[in-house]
Amino acid sequence: MLEIIYQDENLIAINKPHGLLVHQSSIARDATEFALQLLRDQVGKHVSPVHRLDRKTSGILLFAFDKISEVAMHQQFMNAETDKKYLSILRGFTPDAMDIDYPLAKENGTMQDAFTSFITLQRAEVAVAFGKHPTSRYSLVEATPKTGRMHQLRRHFSHILHPIIGDRTHGCNKQNKFFKEQWDMTTMLLHASELAFVHPITKERIHLKAGLHDEFKRVMDFMKMDL
Repeated sequence: MLEIIYQDENLIAINKPHGLLVHQSSIARDATEFALQLLRDQVGKHVSPVHRLDRKTSGILLFAFDKISEVAMHQQFMNAETDKKYLSILRGFTPDAMDIDYPLAKENGTMQDAFTSFITLQRAEVAVAFGKHPTSRYSLVEATPKTGRMHQLRRHFSHILHPIIGDRTHGCNKQNKFFKEQWDMTTMLLHASELAFVHPITKERIHLKAGLHDEFKRVMDFMKMDL
């Protein structure tokens, strides 16, 4: 059963687990379960996703029950009128706070403005040697993307040389292998924790929060981090 964190006549939001695709995709033919179909079967109604999360990203995923709400929410996301927050564990000790203003290329090569702010919530030094270093250093950050480009947070954190742990595409292969061998962890440590928007019908300000999943909490536990 999917964890439903919000529901009314027009919208429904779930706390998507790591590893679950939003819908069927030609680039992930191995997948047999999808959030769209699971949620539709769970509530017994047609639902349409109004934004996307990567397969390996967990957290808030919003759907609409009707076309008017779907189109209106699509517009809010496209126009950057929603407020989003993500939690992530990165390699190394990050600055206390930082703005990343770094354009990103679309698939066709066209450059797009992309802007991310983040603050560092906690840092951890784990007494496990990594490469030439006697210990391993990590940071728990809260990121606020101001734009919504594909893989924006993953690419921005890679750009500043603090990649997300478990990110196979833009991350550090040595770190990912280290986590697999040391802690049997293959999850990407990126979680969509908060989403705020104006309800398309009632015009109320809605603020949603999604708790961390077990694998993310397990990593925080052995790093002695807590929120």
